[in-house]
Amino acid sequence: MTAVPGAIHDVGVRDLAGSVRDLAGPLTLRSSTLDEGMTIVTERMPDVRSVCLGFWVGTGSVDEAPAQAGASHFLEHLLFKGTDTRSARSIAESVDSVGGDLNAFTTKEYTTFYVRLLADDLDMGLDLMSDIIWSPAFRPDEFESERQVILEEILMHCDEPADLVHDELARALFPGHPLGREVLGEQPTISAMTVDDVAGFHAEHYRPANIVVAAAGLIEHDRVVDGLSARLGGRSGGEPPSRHAPSAAAHRGAFLAKETEQAHLLVATPGPDRDDDDRHPLAVVEHILGGGMSSRLFQSIREERGLAYSVYSYRLGFKGTGALAVYAGTSPTNATQVLDLIESEFDRVAAEGVTEAEFEAARGHVRGAMSLGLEDSGARMSRIGHSQLVHGRVLTLSEVEERLASLEVDQVNEVAARWLSRPRTVACVGPMDPRA
Repeated sequence: MTAVPGAIHDVGVRDLAGSVRDLAGPLTLRSSTLDEGMTIVTERMPDVRSVCLGFWVGTGSVDEAPAQAGASHFLEHLLFKGTDTRSARSIAESVDSVGGDLNAFTTKEYTTFYVRLLADDLDMGLDLMSDIIWSPAFRPDEFESERQVILEEILMHCDEPADLVHDELARALFPGHPLGREVLGEQPTISAMTVDDVAGFHAEHYRPANIVVAAAGLIEHDRVVDGLSARLGGRSGGEPPSRHAPSAAAHRGAFLAKETEQAHLLVATPGPDRDDDDRHPLAVVEHILGGGMSSRLFQSIREERGLAYSVYSYRLGFKGTGALAVYAGTSPTNATQVLDLIESEFDRVAAEGVTEAEFEAARGHVRGAMSLGLEDSGARMSRIGHSQLVHGRVLTLSEVEERLASLEVDQVNEVAARWLSRPRTVACVGPMDPRA
């Protein structure tokens, strides 16, 4: 998923404003940590003309106190509203004028801000992103206007049953835990939040040691490191937030009554956390269950019986916990049948495992999707930024290939039996409960 396998390794220590310690890695993939605590990871792509620069903040909705619910997402919006020296309009115009793309997203465990532009405009990107991250203005009028935007976003989300069912599943999987809360926050907490509340959250969490900066494209690592170090403005310190795994047992089901044309179903089993080695073989199991058009459930539910248009699976991996889930949207009259088909396939894979042919096809898919997904600077920035922040290192392409090659069908079936045989959680949004 990254640099040239077998390339020369570069290890060294040099002086900037402070010491930068380069970690071992191929020349096209390099990582440094500033004395101020911020980690910078880059991947050089000599055959492209673009660069994608991302700031990965190690704080998400799971790190919010109940009264702060939605603060991470609120900050995501507010950081684009202006800085001490830039208005929201000037930020937008500066990116548009060079044909760039500026965006951000919030998850349960991190918040990411990124800009993609031509490599010639890297200095402008470093200026802009550093200013946005370190010096938000939090102007009261812009704060209030963005509050209204977020409240509208929450209302829009509530009108999407295919989205709401994932919220219901999270609440059932992680009862009483911040992982069970919606990333957007809730109307009462967003309405009550003040400028000082959000500014305080920013001051606590947006610190160098809680941030990974990732850059990919036609870049020089040292130039990126020098540029970011010079723009820190004396800021230092911070640390990743302390987290605890859910302790309460998952609920067996959740049903939200809503007058919809379809019943939106999710069936989930507990899964390995984000660092558990079981996540690799379970990725193969997940693909065989519902990861593509040839998957068992897509073929069974959609192709053979015509019971759904959308059928897919996905995995969740957080610190201390995880899950594997299958979604299907179907007519209310077919909901019980679809639910039975999903549960039966879980049972079958847990008891009988997958075939050698399915295993080889799934492994080939993972390998191909990995390579095809790395053909632009944005995808590569996302891979190295996420890996460095979440796992503390970035695997080289050869290391990923070795992990795939070392998997065996017996190992995959062992993991399938271990996780798919556990008690499951069913979530549904629609006019009737298919379990009733």
